[in-house]
Amino acid sequence: MLTAEQIKAGRALVDWSQPRLAEAAGLSMPTIRRMEGPLGPGRSTAANVEAVRRALENAGVVFMEAGETKPGGPGVRLKASG
Repeated sequence: MLTAEQIKAGRALVDWSQPRLAEAAGLSMPTIRRMEGPLGPGRSTAANVEAVRRALENAGVVFMEAGETKPGGPGVRLKASG
C-alpha cells in the first residue's frame, strides 16, 4: 500500500503539483489532498490508489516497499533513464 509520504515524494521527484497529479490520475483535488493527508491513502478506494500509483509510475517514479532494497521504510526513486 502506498503511503502519503511516498505520494508526496513521488510528486516532488517529477516536479508535479497536486492539481497535475489529480489530472494525470483522473481524480479530484480533494481526493489527492486526502491521500496525502494525515490518514494517508488507507481510506481511499483501491482503484484511486492504483490510479495515483499508475500516474506516477508512468512519469518515471518507482515505488519501493519497506525493506525491499535495504532495511528501512517504504520509499521512492526515479526510474533509470536509457
